[in-house]
Amino acid sequence: MKLDASQVQAILFDVDGTLADTDDQYIEKAARLIRPMNFLFPRRDSMPFLRWALMAAEAPINMAVTLPDWLGVDDEIVALMNWWADRNPNRAAEHFVLMAGVDHMVARLETRYPLAVVTARSERGVNAFLDQFALGPHFRAVASAQSAPHTKPYPDPVLWAAQTLGVPAANCVMVGDTTVDILTGKRAGAQTIGVLCGLGERGELEHAGASLILERTADLADVLLR
Repeated sequence: MKLDASQVQAILFDVDGTLADTDDQYIEKAARLIRPMNFLFPRRDSMPFLRWALMAAEAPINMAVTLPDWLGVDDEIVALMNWWADRNPNRAAEHFVLMAGVDHMVARLETRYPLAVVTARSERGVNAFLDQFALGPHFRAVASAQSAPHTKPYPDPVLWAAQTLGVPAANCVMVGDTTVDILTGKRAGAQTIGVLCGLGERGELEHAGASLILERTADLADVLLR
């Protein structure tokens, strides 16, 4: 099903791989760790292998993220992580990289649409990202892993964000880089847009049922503000 832009009344964004370039951050960190083993890779470049490995690990990573939610212990784990972060502020602090053009994109889009974030990150984690780039004022709702009874891939966070914005879920579009984002949006009855700047690949996003696929998240403003 193709995107029907005339029905879009609100836009919901994933964070990692969509608004934040965390995937490349993880790959660069891993490349630094295994630099002494670069002689094992063609042209002594481990980056292609690490990118492939991260994409291959997408499903297990998503399982690891959602398993505590399925088991009903996610609140306890988040509380433990916050406790550890409070006692190790220097080690726990995370520095984010913003996807190219995202700041300009959200400033353009919010002139016509209410915007929200839907992420499996903790409330503290997503607020740290928004605060780093002063993006908070652009989003009228922020659905973290603890905002709804269940997190992605359940439809709960999309339904929660839609209700908070006062827009029917059917008139929202969920934007994300993985099949989990697409399935979450579709299960809530929203339209979906996949982006190729994160972990997801075109074929799997199409198979999951994305209404539209874009090369970059920032391209969304040109699509919806024509």
